[in-house]
Amino acid sequence: MSLAGGPALVAGGIAGTVAAGADLRLAGLLATVGGVGLIDDLWGQTHARGLIGHARALAGGTVTTGSVKLLTGITAALVLTPRRGESPVARLRDGIVIAGCANLLNLLDLRPGRALKAGGAACALLVPGSGGAAAAGMLGALAGVAGPDLFEHTMIGDCGANAAGAAVGWLLVERADSRARWLAAAAVTAGNLASERVSFSAVIDANPVLRRIDRLGRRE
Repeated sequence: MSLAGGPALVAGGIAGTVAAGADLRLAGLLATVGGVGLIDDLWGQTHARGLIGHARALAGGTVTTGSVKLLTGITAALVLTPRRGESPVARLRDGIVIAGCANLLNLLDLRPGRALKAGGAACALLVPGSGGAAAAGMLGALAGVAGPDLFEHTMIGDCGANAAGAAVGWLLVERADSRARWLAAAAVTAGNLASERVSFSAVIDANPVLRRIDRLGRRE
């Protein structure tokens, strides 16, 4: 299966958000996170899995493509945050939201269309109100690769899933107030930690509503 979906999603996301007048830091985030995700797609090692697995490998002196992706993603989230002039603690919180969303959407990308549906739903919630044009641009990019992904002609891989998740986090940080960003940071942290012990696929398959949404549009 072709990996063209990821670069196509990143390119579409950059084009859509720039056309919408979004801060160019979002385009930089998409390019950076998508780029290291593509490296992991093409040359990734499989002996280390999950955040803890890559952290342990790195602590043991083994640099994996996953750990490079993780560290680059965190750095990009902190440097390219949409908000400036806030305290270091606030910047760290916002970085957690962006990097955490990136990893969560990637964790969902185990079935055709699943990550795109989750990312699309999040972007759709961020469209209404002032400043929603960038979310609409990202939603358009997700929709543009949905068909080939659902029918398993292409896949978005880490390149597309990580980039789309980072964009969702970035847009959330840009639009939300401080309290909402604290709640988001707590939620994405809990979700990432839970993923080390809980299979998201098992949770989705066990819930009739989630299972139906997950299979919607897929080739059976």
